[in-house]
Amino acid sequence: MKVEKTKLNDVLILTPKIFGDDRGFFMESFNEKEFLDVVGRDVKFVQDNHSKSAKGVLRGLHYQIENTQAKLVRVVKGKVLDVAVDLRANSSTFMQWVAVELSEENRKQLWIPEGFAHGFLSLSDHTEFLYKTNNYYSPADERTIKWDDNKLNISWPELDVEFTISDKDKNGTSFEDAEIFQ
Repeated sequence: MKVEKTKLNDVLILTPKIFGDDRGFFMESFNEKEFLDVVGRDVKFVQDNHSKSAKGVLRGLHYQIENTQAKLVRVVKGKVLDVAVDLRANSSTFMQWVAVELSEENRKQLWIPEGFAHGFLSLSDHTEFLYKTNNYYSPADERTIKWDDNKLNISWPELDVEFTISDKDKNGTSFEDAEIFQ
C-alpha cells in the first residue's frame, strides 16, 4: 500500500496495490495488519456505510462530538472531492482543511481520524461511496458545520449542475459556533 501524508496531521491518503490484466483487476481494499501499521494505533471498525449520489450532491460537513468516529473512505464508482477539516483545538493544523479526489480510477482511500469534520461533493453521476467507521452512528452526537462557511473557505469546484444539499447540511452551524475538540 502506498501511503501519502496530507497537510493535516494524521489524515492519510492510502492507495492499495492493484494487480490487473486482460480479465480486470484485483486489489486488497483492506488489510487490518497493514492498516494498523500505517496509522500507528489500534482501530477496530464496527460499521460500514454505503451511499449513492448523483453529480452535484454535497454531503457534510459532519462529525460526532461524543462517540467520535474515525473513517476510512473510498469510492467504488464515480468520483468525489472528499474534504476533512481539523477540529482539534490543540492541533497545529486546527481549522485547516484538505481536499482529495477519490475515484474508481485512482482507488485512493482517505483515513480521517477522530476530531475531524468530513464531507464530500459528488463529481459524477451515480457515485458510490463507502466508508468504514470505528464507532456507531449516534444521531444525538452528530454535528454539522455549514459546507460553505466563510471562515473555513473551502474551495468547492464549480460544476455544470447545481449542488444538491440536504436541509440539515444547508442549515449547518457556522465554524465560529461549532463545538470543537479540546
